[in-house]
Amino acid sequence: MHVLRFRQVHLDFHTSEKIPGVGAEFNADAFVETLKRAHVDSVTLFSRCHHGMIYHETRFPAKHPNLTCDLLALQIEACHQHDIRCPIYITVGWDEYMAKRHPEWLEVDANGKPVGPPPLQPGWRKHCFASPYIDYVIEQTNEVLERFGDEVDGIFFDIIFQNEVFSVWALQEFERQGWDPADPKAQSAMRELLVNRTKERLASAVRRRNKQCSIFFNAGHVNPSIRLSLHTYTHLELESLPSGGWGYAHFPITMRYARTLGLDCLGMTGKFAVSWGHFNSYKPQPTLEYECMQMLALGAKCSIGDQLHPSGKLDQATYDLIGSVYAKVEAIEEWCAHAEPLTETAVFNVEVFQPQHVRIPPANLGAYRILQEGRHQFDFVDHQSDWSQYRVLVLPDEVELDDTLCQKVEAFLHNGGSLLCSYRSGCNVDGTRFALNGFPAVYEGDLPYHPDFVRPLGALAEGLADAPYVMYQRGLRVKPAEGAEVLGEVWEPYFNRTYRHFCSHAHTPPARRSDDPAVLRKGRIVYFAHPVFSTFAQVGVPFYKQVVLNALKLLLPSPLVQTTAPSTLQVTWNRQPSRRCSVLHLLHYIPEKRTLGAEYLEDVIPLYQVPLRLRTAPPRRVYLAPQGTNLPFEVQGQYVQVTVPEVRGRQLVVLEEA
Repeated sequence: MHVLRFRQVHLDFHTSEKIPGVGAEFNADAFVETLKRAHVDSVTLFSRCHHGMIYHETRFPAKHPNLTCDLLALQIEACHQHDIRCPIYITVGWDEYMAKRHPEWLEVDANGKPVGPPPLQPGWRKHCFASPYIDYVIEQTNEVLERFGDEVDGIFFDIIFQNEVFSVWALQEFERQGWDPADPKAQSAMRELLVNRTKERLASAVRRRNKQCSIFFNAGHVNPSIRLSLHTYTHLELESLPSGGWGYAHFPITMRYARTLGLDCLGMTGKFAVSWGHFNSYKPQPTLEYECMQMLALGAKCSIGDQLHPSGKLDQATYDLIGSVYAKVEAIEEWCAHAEPLTETAVFNVEVFQPQHVRIPPANLGAYRILQEGRHQFDFVDHQSDWSQYRVLVLPDEVELDDTLCQKVEAFLHNGGSLLCSYRSGCNVDGTRFALNGFPAVYEGDLPYHPDFVRPLGALAEGLADAPYVMYQRGLRVKPAEGAEVLGEVWEPYFNRTYRHFCSHAHTPPARRSDDPAVLRKGRIVYFAHPVFSTFAQVGVPFYKQVVLNALKLLLPSPLVQTTAPSTLQVTWNRQPSRRCSVLHLLHYIPEKRTLGAEYLEDVIPLYQVPLRLRTAPPRRVYLAPQGTNLPFEVQGQYVQVTVPEVRGRQLVVLEEA
């Protein structure tokens, strides 16, 4: 059976048919030695690329016209001789060779235009999965499986998403299904049907010829819609190049959800300073190190993207960079193998309500930032997840409850869990009332003023000045349910800003305390009337983070991890049952927005004498990994207290169970 490796390279090879001498400088020994020196133990190699070109002997006319050798066959042979795993890449959604020869197979938008760039501009054109094009993909995949047989370690199918569904083929499918193609919900259902049917067909084709190899379908993101086709995957690869449009929050949010799905995971970044296909582009070593160390901390193995030069010769500077990181990965992977996250808080993934090919919603982003900076140990979950292991469930901003989800939340509360909700979370699907029994708030509509202000009270005000704070997004008007405690009050401005009356540059100052509560608590439920998570994601005002952390402290007074270290220190706690130990990953890398482009980092700033309080049984031994240095510790009630002398980028702390 397939086993994912810790140190993979995803070796792109999208090579124009106009380029001569493809593979002319490929040398098997040099190729493998370069990979081995870079500590690479798995490499994704290309059968067919986005240009539609095939890089091995084939019966199809799409073989690259300037291919000088049976490149893929030689690459696989060389790698397997040195125990380097070789998944095989096959493009699906983009194929320029077939797009030129069968333009009728392309996606068509609602205006009847083929999807892709105008005729005189370069770029990829997208195929419709309802068309006969998928038959071609299956035929070409079959040839790969027949040609390479047991040498096929895995198949990586790329560009598995559907944008537009108005081709003649898609309209015929609407007719067969009895759906109205003018209905946006039917369009969404058609995209889902075509994508999942394509996965089923491709997975079945692979399994008819190879029962063991890995199978992955890449769409650039993993969200809850994957559940319908999860059985067609053997593992997940989370494409997430921070500088390439994904950003630094995308991978940790997505991985905290993906790791709950029961499959092994790879994180995928790139060595490129910007994004895919940038030749002779190298990101700073600390940047690549951080991205890989975060993968390990969250339970994923590592994959770094590169693009092979058309000559077939690997770029030495690239593999010096990759090797400098993968040497550090190899040194600690024994403390990462078969690790399980130790978590106690679940955040409901609002992508459940946004099933299309999208990036991270603000509510998810705000929740991730707040909990990570508060050093909470948490997962993202959905309606099908097992919530029994968690002590607190967070429903950020927009989690409206149908009957089934409402019953699941109430069962979670009945079994001793606590609940933190904000804004419309907890409402019924009509958005007209709160659906949960025992909820602290009674729905009355929207608050009349925007922006308004919130003054926290009591325990919610810990660490904050006694003042009303501006709320940049409109909240809900609620009244306290019987027995509810008011933890925050709404203050109103003189008036809303309009052309008839406005004050100063942005909004009107507070004028009076209203009778409306801003934060309510009843039993084990805390409710915020404003969308605090989305607002924090958009404006980053520390007040929003602090009031949420204060609310979590009420619901979770003894969290797994406590520290007074700067909020830039990331703390992730995993357990290795087979080794009877748990491992804390301490990461201190600070990406910065220094340019008009994406965040990056080139300096590692060490922390010294980092105090940790860990809620766990007294360990037999505490030590640093990979150094092996023992650390003294104290047991204080249910906590173990330890001080880490230095965190320089990353440091592992291992607690051996008694």
